[in-house]
Amino acid sequence: MAPMAASATPRPIDGEKAQRIIDAMRESVARRGVAGSTFDHVAGEARVSRGLLHYYFGTKERLLGEVVRRDCELRMAGLESALATAASADAFVALLRDSLVAMFDEDPDFVTLIFELFTVSRHNEEIAVEFREVLRRTREHVAAMLAAKEAEGVVTLHAPAEAISDIIFAIGDGLAIRMISEPDRAFSGSIAAGVTALRALITDG
Repeated sequence: MAPMAASATPRPIDGEKAQRIIDAMRESVARRGVAGSTFDHVAGEARVSRGLLHYYFGTKERLLGEVVRRDCELRMAGLESALATAASADAFVALLRDSLVAMFDEDPDFVTLIFELFTVSRHNEEIAVEFREVLRRTREHVAAMLAAKEAEGVVTLHAPAEAISDIIFAIGDGLAIRMISEPDRAFSGSIAAGVTALRALITDG
């Protein structure tokens, strides 16, 4: 996923304090959800004043948006770097599969953050606008990667790049929430089925 609209943070914030706030909010939402993640909790765990959170972010919903924005930027950069090495359709889809499995194994909290943001967006129009921007930018980012690989002659796309990007996220998001909700269930067969579905849309160039 990728950057949110500029309105997500009324004042830019960078540096070590900012990272502490972002990390504290991320961890709090994973443990308590948005409703339970008060500025008092986050400020205490980030070792900053509550006033600093209000000054930079205004509301905890805006802070959640910034957490997701930064996470998405990092994930998109990592995925783009990995997919740049793909020399076949099999390799491209395998890297997408590996990205999903790694997210589940190493950082399931990220999925919680995304779905918390979605839930908040249903009742907060400002956050809804920002969430739509997240979806748009991530869809377009992955579509651009697909189009670039097709232009290189590495893959052939059997639907518009943005449509395939939507399907990639639909499969990934759907599997991710199920994997987190049923941690004792084996999902290798479901993941393999998702790979088969994508390979029908992405073949060798």
